[in-house]
Order: sequence, then structure tokens, then C-alpha cells
Amino acid sequence: MKKFISIVLTSLIIGSAITGCGNGSANNADDQGKISVVTTIFPEYDWVKEITRGNENVDITFLLSKGVDLHSFQPSAEDMIKISSCDMFIYVGGESDSWVNDALKGAVNKEMKVIKLMDILGDCVKEEEFKEGMQKEEQEEDTEEIEYDEHVWLSIKNSEKFCDEIAKGLSEIDPENSSNYDNNVKKYISKLDALDKEYEKTVDEAAKKSIIFADRFPFRYMTDDYGLDYYAAFVGCSAESEASFGTITFLSGKVDELDADIILQSESADGKIAQTVIANTVDKDQQVLTMDAMQSTTVKDIENGATYFSIMESNLQVLKQALN
Repeated sequence: MKKFISIVLTSLIIGSAITGCGNGSANNADDQGKISVVTTIFPEYDWVKEITRGNENVDITFLLSKGVDLHSFQPSAEDMIKISSCDMFIYVGGESDSWVNDALKGAVNKEMKVIKLMDILGDCVKEEEFKEGMQKEEQEEDTEEIEYDEHVWLSIKNSEKFCDEIAKGLSEIDPENSSNYDNNVKKYISKLDALDKEYEKTVDEAAKKSIIFADRFPFRYMTDDYGLDYYAAFVGCSAESEASFGTITFLSGKVDELDADIILQSESADGKIAQTVIANTVDKDQQVLTMDAMQSTTVKDIENGATYFSIMESNLQVLKQALN
């Protein structure tokens, strides 16, 4: 069935590209003489915006702009066509991006620059970590297959590497504007580096060194960067939404043991797990705060001023409260 879908999508891509050659409407970025960049997730989109700042010659597409989670996203035929003819395609490269191979097989632009974030990290990509108290998905109980944590963008240190590679790629595609890309990325990485040092200072001076996450946990790259410990209901890529009695009991016990007055969750949580954990603690008066993993950022959020930097700044403020 997957093979059939791949053939159909490839046919659509080729057919649309041929039609576009005839009427000049296949790719608006090409029609306007612009560099076309297609990104899957919000951080990639925002990094490209920062790196191309002041350059009107770049058209950026954000595929997950409707807030669909990376783990459940399926591209439309229109998305596949955009990828096929773009100059640069940026994606994470984890299990959730298994559809990308089909998109690239049907690529019309054979000179496309493809940037896969997890390849940039190489051996620094982390395996998913099942910690004490976490609930495993049923299908994972008896499997030994290694699964990797896809949430690589939640490390500022990683993001600096990604931005550098994106800038280099843009300079290869568009050498006339390479100095603009180079200057912008240096300024932006300097800004990210300052924020990274703020995170380090916050953790170094914090009264606590552990966080309780009553939700999926996509922040492992972040916690590892700063030597933080964590306890969570599920791994970051889990499809589970209901926590077991054992998981709730474990987390509630950790809240009591660590004297935690803040329980964390991600932006997509409905709060039920956190409230159940609180209800099973001794004090029952903990506050629930949200950290944003940027997995449901929409066009409206962008219009309202959301940026990768601003969200990571907000996450830092939440972390400060949780650790003190």
C-alpha cells in the first residue's frame, strides 16, 4: 500500500512539474526568481528567517504551519510538489519523517540542497530514554529496536550547529548573498550563545536539579545540556495519552520526595495527567506550568510574534520557577 501511495505521489509531482513548465505556475518562488526553501517544523522555518533577514530573494515554506504534530504529520500532494521543486529542503530526519524518502525520490530539482538535522549531529543523536516510572507503549514492551529522540531542536547548542549548516547551504545556492547569510548567522548564533549561558547560570544557581514532567518528555536534549535530572510520564515520541496507575503513583511520590511545588507539561497537554498527579500528592497544592516544545506552532502564533528565541526564553523563565 505504501509503495502504491509513493507511486501516485511521484506521478503527481512529475505531472505537476511538467504542467508548470508549460504555464509558468508550478513554483511561485521560481517565477519570481526567488530561492525556495521548504522546512518541516517551526524552528527550521524561524532559523531560515533569521539567516535570510534583509534578503527579499528567499521564499520560505513551513509545512506544519497548521499546528499538526511532527509525529502525526502526513504531507499532501501539494506539499510533495513544493518539496520536489525547492532549492533547499530542511527536515529533522527521525522516524516521524519516514515519508521524506518518497518526496525526495520524486524530486524534480536534482540540485536541491537537503539538510537533515539528525545527520548534522551524527553520533550525538540520543536514543530514547526510558526512565524509572515511565510508561512504555504496548507495542514496545517486547521490542529491542533502537529508537532515537527526534527533538534535537530543543538544545540551543544543537541549534547553533543547525543554523551554521543552513547558512553554508544557502551560500552555496545563492553565493551573491553569502555575506548577508554569514553576517546574519554570526549575529544570531551569538544571541543563541548568550541565551545558552543564561540557561547554564540558571541551573548552576538553582536550588533543585530535577524536574517533574506529567506528560511526554521532549526536552531530554535540553536537560542533558545542563546536567538536569527529570521524571516523566512518557518518552517524547510516545503515542500514549493515558498514564497508568503505576506511573501516576510514581510521579506523585517523586513530587513529595523532591518537595516540588511545580509540575511541568508540554503545550499540547490537556492538564489531566498533571492534575491527577497533584491529587495523589500529600500537599495537593502544586502549580502546573507549561514548557513549549514548538510542536504545535501555527501561522497565527508567528503573526503574533512567536520566534524560536522568544519561546526558548519563555521556557527558561518556566525552568527558573520549577528549579527554585
